[in-house]
Amino acid sequence: MLSFTFLLFLVPHHVLLASSHVAVISPQDPVLRIGSSLTATCRLSPELGLQSSTLYWTLNGMCLSSSTYRVVSPDVLSVTIHNLNGSQQQSGDNLVCHGANGHVLAGSCLYVGMPPEKPVNLTCWSHNTKDLSCKWSPGGRGETHIRTNYTLKYKLRWYGREKECESDSTWKQLYFCHIPSNLALFTPYEIWVEAANQLGSATSDITTLDILDVVTTDPPANVQVSRVGDLEDQLTVRWASPPELKDFLFQAKYQIRYRLEDSTEWKVVDDVGNQTSCRLAGLRPGTVYFVQVRCNPVGIYGSRKAGIWSDWSHAAAASTPSSERLQSGSCDPKPSEQNSTLRRELKQFFGWVRKHTYGCSGMSIKLYDQWRVWLQKTQKTRNQILQDDNS
Repeated sequence: MLSFTFLLFLVPHHVLLASSHVAVISPQDPVLRIGSSLTATCRLSPELGLQSSTLYWTLNGMCLSSSTYRVVSPDVLSVTIHNLNGSQQQSGDNLVCHGANGHVLAGSCLYVGMPPEKPVNLTCWSHNTKDLSCKWSPGGRGETHIRTNYTLKYKLRWYGREKECESDSTWKQLYFCHIPSNLALFTPYEIWVEAANQLGSATSDITTLDILDVVTTDPPANVQVSRVGDLEDQLTVRWASPPELKDFLFQAKYQIRYRLEDSTEWKVVDDVGNQTSCRLAGLRPGTVYFVQVRCNPVGIYGSRKAGIWSDWSHAAAASTPSSERLQSGSCDPKPSEQNSTLRRELKQFFGWVRKHTYGCSGMSIKLYDQWRVWLQKTQKTRNQILQDDNS
C-alpha cells in the first residue's frame, strides 16, 4: 500500500481534483505463487473523459507489451502476465496503469513468492548462563521473495506455558533470536521455529536442551606471550580464566592457535587441558608469532556435556630469540656429522617426552630447559670451531 500511495502523488493535481477515484486496478495488492498468471484490470473514472484504448501498463517501470492488453470496455483495460517471477523487493512489484501522456492513473503491488519451508539447523547457546541466543537456517533454498516472519517458540519440557521470541527477518537479515533473561536452570527446554507468510507456514523440528549444556564464555582475558630464557624455539603463553564463571562449579578446557607474522595459516594446540599456561616448542628462531586462546566450559554445576567454544581472544605477539648460528652465516654440519651421539641422545630425549608427558604440560620441565640451553651453547661452540678450521 505504501507504493500505491506514493504513486498517487505522481498524478497531476488537476486530475486528482476532477475525481476522488481517478482509476482503480483490480485485484489490489494480490499475493501470488511464483510461476502463476495474473489478469488485472484498470477501470477509469467516467469524469476523466479518457478512453481505455489510450492507456498502457508498466511493471517496475518497464512497459508491458501491448499484446498482453485487452480493451474490455471504453473505460476498462486489462493486462495478462504469465509465469510471474519472484518479487524483486519485499515491498512488492509495482504494476501501474498510465494515461497516454504518461501520467500515473492507478497502481497495485504484486507480491510473488513461495510459502516457507521447514526451518533447519536450529542451534542455541547461553552466554555465561545469563541468556539464550538461537540461530537457524530457512528450509530449502531459503528465499521466499515475500515478507516471511520467523518466530522462535520455547517452553519448559514438562510444564510451563509456551513463550515467543519473534525475529522479523527482513531482506537478507540473519535468522537469529535472543532471549535476554528469565531462564530456568536445571530444567530442559523445548525450542522450535515457526515460519509463516501469506502463502503458507512451516515448523522446524523441536530441539530439547538444558541451558547448562550450551554455555559459552567470553574469551580468556589478559593473554600474554613471552620468551623462555635464551631458548630460540620456544615461547610461553599465559592467560586468565573467564571471570564471569568464577562463581560456578566448572572446569574449562582451552585451545591455543598461533601463526607466523607473515602468514595467515594458524596452527592449533588442542590438548591444553584446564591449565592457564602453555609452552609452545619447535618454533623458528628470530620470528614473531601471534597467539590466541579460547575457552570451553566443562561440567558447569555437574553437567555431563561440554559447553561451546568461546570466540578467540585478542591476539598477543612475541618473537623468539635470534639464532647467532644463523646470523653468522655458518652452514649446518654434514649429514655424517649429524649422526652423532648428541643427536641420538636428542632423539631419545624427545621420545621420552612424548611417552611420559601430555600436551603442553610436559614442556615446563626445568631440567629440559637447562639441557636445551646447554645444547645450544654446545652447537654454537662446535660450529665456531668448524668455521675456524675452514678458514
